[in-house]
Amino acid sequence: MALKLLLGLCFLLILKSSGVSSDIQNHQTKLFIMEKEFQTITADILVVGGGVSGVCAAIQAARLNTEVILVEETDWLGGMLSAAGVSAIDGNHKLPSGLWGEFRQKLYDYYGGSENLETGWVSNTHFEPSVANRILHDWIAEYPQIRLIKSFWPVKVFVKNNRVSGVEFSNENGDKLDITAEITIDATEWGDVLKMAGCPYRSGRESRKESSEKYAPEKSDSCVQDLTFVAILKDYGPGANKTIEKPAGYDPSFYRGSCNYKTESGSLIDATKMMQYGRLPNNKYMINWPKKGNDYNGALIEKDRAGRAEHLRKAKQYTLGFVYFMQTELGLKNYGIDTEEFLTEDNLPLKPYVRESRRVNGKVYLNVHDIEKPHAESKRPYYQQAIAVGDYPIDHHHAEGSLPEAETFPRIPSFSVPFGCLIPNEKQGILAAEKSISVTHIVNGATRLQPVVMQIGQATGAAAALCVKQKTPSENINIRELQQILLDANMWLLPFVDIQPGDVGFQELQRIGLCGLIQGEGVPEGWANRTYIYPDKTVTYAETANAIRILFNKTISVDLQTDVPVSRRRLLYMFKSFITDTGENYKTSPFSDISEDDPEFSIICYFKTKGALYWIKGEKFDADTLVSRREFAIMTDRAFEPFNKFTLTLNDDI
Repeated sequence: MALKLLLGLCFLLILKSSGVSSDIQNHQTKLFIMEKEFQTITADILVVGGGVSGVCAAIQAARLNTEVILVEETDWLGGMLSAAGVSAIDGNHKLPSGLWGEFRQKLYDYYGGSENLETGWVSNTHFEPSVANRILHDWIAEYPQIRLIKSFWPVKVFVKNNRVSGVEFSNENGDKLDITAEITIDATEWGDVLKMAGCPYRSGRESRKESSEKYAPEKSDSCVQDLTFVAILKDYGPGANKTIEKPAGYDPSFYRGSCNYKTESGSLIDATKMMQYGRLPNNKYMINWPKKGNDYNGALIEKDRAGRAEHLRKAKQYTLGFVYFMQTELGLKNYGIDTEEFLTEDNLPLKPYVRESRRVNGKVYLNVHDIEKPHAESKRPYYQQAIAVGDYPIDHHHAEGSLPEAETFPRIPSFSVPFGCLIPNEKQGILAAEKSISVTHIVNGATRLQPVVMQIGQATGAAAALCVKQKTPSENINIRELQQILLDANMWLLPFVDIQPGDVGFQELQRIGLCGLIQGEGVPEGWANRTYIYPDKTVTYAETANAIRILFNKTISVDLQTDVPVSRRRLLYMFKSFITDTGENYKTSPFSDISEDDPEFSIICYFKTKGALYWIKGEKFDADTLVSRREFAIMTDRAFEPFNKFTLTLNDDI
């Protein structure tokens, strides 16, 4: 028995410290179960999948002082932005929200500034996958609340009384590991835990009737986005010949048309231009080329591990065929596969880039019209539940001829992801992350990108921590409390691009926007969509009247044109009749130029004591100054606290 106890303690120590290393290439740690009696461990939160959302979920939960076990099937952390080699960030360059912004800053610090990551033309942020892996390992190591387990994958989910209580894992040696937790987060690439738990889900394209999207196909089908096995190449110099062995089944016709064509704008995409697409620091090149390149069309979602492995072998061969084509037909023989980036047998990534997985049936089912016009009166105001933002357009990868009915997409503004998309309809104790959230196939084309998925992970980590601390199901969480945690973590919840965390009025504009008291203007702008709140624009009578209607459930008549701007005195007067404590107790004027006889004396005192008159400098109050939206937000938020007034859960009818 003493020996068994010693073995058990040793095993727990291994779990505590596994896989953390500051050496970029030294990530080959594997865990092995030494004694069957010690195969069950417990934590507050179990995160299955050490991809980009899983890492962010674990970090955010740890910051809220909950115990987390993070399990990853490979030896790397970071999923698509590291282990899959997609080391060029798509979207959110001007919305560096939460942990995405922190990760980007770590890249800036490593490479010596943002300009050193602007090496290609597909992104503003390029980096080596192994550097991302190292950064994420070191980051996880900062939190003693996180236990990292690698080289195990889920094989069974424990469900009792419709609640997930844990997961059984296995490794390549057949060792078993059971982990129980208060709440489980599915951060896998395919949504495997959700299926094992019996959560209903969707995959493929919904019909127009099912999704209520006018852009959806008439009939549903099983078509999902292509995956890609990325290759990282290196330029070995003009005299080098790094041509690989001709891959089995190679057909050059598959790749003809990948370059030497003109875009709609007239730009020529030749071989040189194509190579600059995903150029990384240190003379490396990410090969993730969408046109006649290395996208692979294969239905892998419902395959078992063996079935997926066979398809992934074919996907690798397809990528190697493209590399061979580039070397032999495009004259790029000096570009060879980097043998130091991935220490795998073939020097290709540890996993493919999975663009689309199972999509859980959630409490909120987000369709494209919800993000096209989030404030439309006829639509559901899901923006009020926002937990993440994105600015990428809808971008799908489907091989030519693979769709029975062609796709068309609308142009969209930047958007928010609502909390209800993370919560399965029919099971408790589990949250969806990564690309398995409850959205339509069309919307997945915008929510699948790295920055959005990082925020989704961060939000699931925060929500899971609240569930544990409050001992409550996720649907009972006060979403306002969750949103405040995320705002304090420097996250955008509404994608107001013209004001940033730390700016005066940022949180106030976010909060009153989330309560519907003010609206931004969404503008589709190519590959970086925008929503503007115009913080320094003057607020109008119409906007004030709308805020009063929502705050006090009262309709007021506006006797002037609705677009007329409002002065400070007039705004205070409009609010005055809705405040019961207007300051009969205030006997001394807080301002040198406002006397006790002033008609607005009491209301001015009221707002001053609430800290809602931020514009005051010294003791002067200029009542005739027009009110900006920033000032309006500060006044409204601080004086009336709409987050506390309008609490929100998934059980509420919004």
